[in-house]
Amino acid sequence: MKLYAGDDLHSNNNMLVIIDEKDRVKFRGRLPNDLPLILAQLAPYKKRIEAIAVESTFNWYWLVDGLMEAGYNVKLVNTAAVKQYEGMKHKDDEDDARHLAHLLRLGLLPTGYIYPKGERAVRDLLRKRSHLVRGRTAQILSLKNLICRNTGRIMPQDDARELEDADILRLSSGDEFRAQAMRSTLAMLRIFDEQIRLLERKVLAQAKLKPAFKKLLTVNGIGEILAMTIMYEAGTTDRFAKVGRFASYARCVSSSHWSNGKKKGEGNRKNGNKYLAWAFVEAAHYAVRFNERIRRFFQRKKAKTNGIVAIKAVAHKLARACYHMLKDQVPFEEARAFA
Repeated sequence: MKLYAGDDLHSNNNMLVIIDEKDRVKFRGRLPNDLPLILAQLAPYKKRIEAIAVESTFNWYWLVDGLMEAGYNVKLVNTAAVKQYEGMKHKDDEDDARHLAHLLRLGLLPTGYIYPKGERAVRDLLRKRSHLVRGRTAQILSLKNLICRNTGRIMPQDDARELEDADILRLSSGDEFRAQAMRSTLAMLRIFDEQIRLLERKVLAQAKLKPAFKKLLTVNGIGEILAMTIMYEAGTTDRFAKVGRFASYARCVSSSHWSNGKKKGEGNRKNGNKYLAWAFVEAAHYAVRFNERIRRFFQRKKAKTNGIVAIKAVAHKLARACYHMLKDQVPFEEARAFA
């Protein structure tokens, strides 16, 4: 008789449940996050297990890789899409794991994409770079705010980054506490700059854009690092049947529920890939700076709404354009993307 397994993975343990074709539980147990022990528990059932559904929000690499290397058919659960019966009065980890196995048996389990193991290290390094870029931006804004608060002057970003100690003393009006706040912020800013450059050199030395993604470099605002970020986060466009799904995955689509012409609520706006969303917003900022047609589109949108909505509109246009470019292997055409 065929068996189906569900594993609800947590940070320090996991609940494993195995059921048969009639939903009868053949094994249940809370196990420590120890791969050899988990494989030992599964071993008596291995030949009959059709697949294992693993539900995890962040720490699944070791378990999914280990199970696949041991010869199991593993399904990574799309946690946002799995729904339990809302009328249940009691629910625990065992119920969750059994429900996963049940959905797996019925062929109704919503699954996620298991990113290739060999490419994860570079992707994670690029994610660390995006984290550092956001940290650097926070330091720049902090420094500009310090200057504006004490002098009433809005200093351009490039000027703020190049401040010397004499400039700091002048801007702080000789107050040592204000000066030290500026010095500390500048020191952190330069550390972020150094680490970002280090990561970029490492990525460019070890990884190359795949031929299918080189068309991204024809987009104003997308350089090699951003192109690699998009490539490693998207994985492959074959994952997305339609352009709308790719745009949604990049968090460029609004979330709303409508009935009879009335808005009834919103869905989960955070569904999708936050790193891919960040990459397209970064590309949008650069595109607005360097492309006249895109800048005019941004200014029209900004006049009707605000800067944040306008830049997201540019990011949405770029995401859709990139999808078609990658699918059809054609260069960027700004006239079509921003008609």
